[in-house]
Amino acid sequence: MKKIKKAAKSLPSAPKSNAKAKAKSTKPTAARGISRKSKKTALVKVNTPAKKRRTSAAPTPATKPAPKPATPSATVVVGAPVFTTITARIDIGFGNALYLRGEGADLSWDRGTLMNCIADNCWSLELPASTRPVIFKFLVNDLSWSAGQDYVVASGDTLAITPTF
Repeated sequence: MKKIKKAAKSLPSAPKSNAKAKAKSTKPTAARGISRKSKKTALVKVNTPAKKRRTSAAPTPATKPAPKPATPSATVVVGAPVFTTITARIDIGFGNALYLRGEGADLSWDRGTLMNCIADNCWSLELPASTRPVIFKFLVNDLSWSAGQDYVVASGDTLAITPTF
């Protein structure tokens, strides 16, 4: 048996890789200068970013401005046009036209605004909204004034009148 063991020892062994040779070094780790534990710790410290410390003060939430109190005002739909509509119910005869003169909402006392003929006895005009009431009178063919006092309508309202001449 001794001869077999000698023969096995004399056979050349397979070459070991450098990594295994370094890992299985016969020198103790203390002789190499660094312990295995400290070597791993050093690698971990190099590869990981530093942790941020938490502060004890919590961040303050952003404060929202207090809502403004609602102010009472006229109900107006934003974007919707507001008109003052004036309608006259009178038959002034074929070939004649009815005009309006006055003040407020683009009206003038010097020049009449032509009304739209809707039917034989119905004339209508839509005026843009104004900040003050509309004061007006009717004229046939922008020449003959209607009888009586001036008519008044609030801006944005609708008024139907039967004028007399």
